[in-house]
Amino acid sequence: MKLSLKLFVNDKTFYRKVVNLAVPVVLQGMLTIGVNMIDTIMLGAYGEYQLAGSSLANEFINIFQIMSMGMGYGAAVLTAQYWGGQNIEKLKKTVTVMLRLCLAVSAIFSMITFLFPAQLMEIFTDDYQIVDKGILYFRVSAFAYIPTGISLTLTAVLRSVQEVRLPFITSVIVFFVNIFLNWVFIFGNLGAPELQITGAALGTLLSRIVEVGIIGGFFFFKDSKIGYRMRDLKMRCQDILHLYISYCVPVLISDTLLGLGNSVVSIVMGHIGASFVAANAIVSQVTRMSTILTQGVSSSSGVITGNSLGAGEKKKAYEQGKTFWALSIGLGIFAGITIILLCPVIINSFQLEEETVKIARELMYAVAIMVVFQSVQSVLTKGVLRGGGDTRFLMYADILFLWLVSIPLGILLGLVWHAPAFLIYVALKADWMIKSVWCSLRMIKGKWIDHCVYADGAVKSNGG
Repeated sequence: MKLSLKLFVNDKTFYRKVVNLAVPVVLQGMLTIGVNMIDTIMLGAYGEYQLAGSSLANEFINIFQIMSMGMGYGAAVLTAQYWGGQNIEKLKKTVTVMLRLCLAVSAIFSMITFLFPAQLMEIFTDDYQIVDKGILYFRVSAFAYIPTGISLTLTAVLRSVQEVRLPFITSVIVFFVNIFLNWVFIFGNLGAPELQITGAALGTLLSRIVEVGIIGGFFFFKDSKIGYRMRDLKMRCQDILHLYISYCVPVLISDTLLGLGNSVVSIVMGHIGASFVAANAIVSQVTRMSTILTQGVSSSSGVITGNSLGAGEKKKAYEQGKTFWALSIGLGIFAGITIILLCPVIINSFQLEEETVKIARELMYAVAIMVVFQSVQSVLTKGVLRGGGDTRFLMYADILFLWLVSIPLGILLGLVWHAPAFLIYVALKADWMIKSVWCSLRMIKGKWIDHCVYADGAVKSNGG
């Protein structure tokens, strides 16, 4: 691929498409984060142990959610390109394989969570009060995996064919449903018992059921773009398996390792102390909110890149990739500045102990720096490079930098050397810095663009 210094595409249609795809994703993400933040505030009224218990329990649940997104976005690598080439038959087969895998993984997580809640919590912390609260949360959440998994995977597929309105509308509905149910069950309103942390889990479960009812109902009975129906779950998919394994499994492995790595990070934090866990629960919500624009651009970049390559427009995809890269840098800087400005307001909105406030402030400043690198690596790893089918390279990046750099450094600084919270966080997120540089070089060189699936299902790869 011939290199060019030009960063921004001169095409109004391109930017219009980015906005149309990104805005619903951004708004949907804001609603999801809003629900999580409200959960955090509501449970915070009952003390730090309830907050820490739900936070650590959700770290394990997040492993499943990340795996589900890995299955969904892994399939989306193919479905986006098949949609660009209008190969609907192979698109349907990809969805079928994805859904079968999703149901199997969901069932396994449900059984593990229901049967071994105490053992799971004890992995994250040795504080028995936090463990007890987490068990209560797990008992209910065990039933939420299947609806959650189906919703997340189908949402990824819908986005890959540029159907973003329904997931957004669904998020709006679920946002208000979840808040209402939390208000009812956490605090015991409208005649319901005051369930506290159990109520938060119950509200989430019922909201997930509503979500899958809307998403699944549309996808299986209403959607005319793909035209997928329940009977298609019985499709013979042997001819697509090798492509699914080649492209989607590396994404699943990569995202699973990412989820496990995040859990190890939480384990480190859990063993530092309850104050650190509570502070991180707040900072995590801020991090998600500050990167919401990046998530929108990342999602749109994967779809647009995949569609362009599926249509055989490699040069166009490369030029678009450079534009997305430049946008990611700008969005990261904007997010960092926003965090610094809002830090005092956010921390003061919670009822925290003095030690927790100190830790939260240090973590917030660390996030303000690291979010720039997070933005770049997110757009490239979850968007451009993944949309181009360069999934194996990205898997290696996650394995090498997360597990060989970030986690060992975090363990040393957090549990051995007892370093300040600022340094611990930077160490635990060091892979963001390395991946942002490594993937930037990969994107600029253009090798990723030779890993695409054409409309006839053939794979084009020049190695590397």
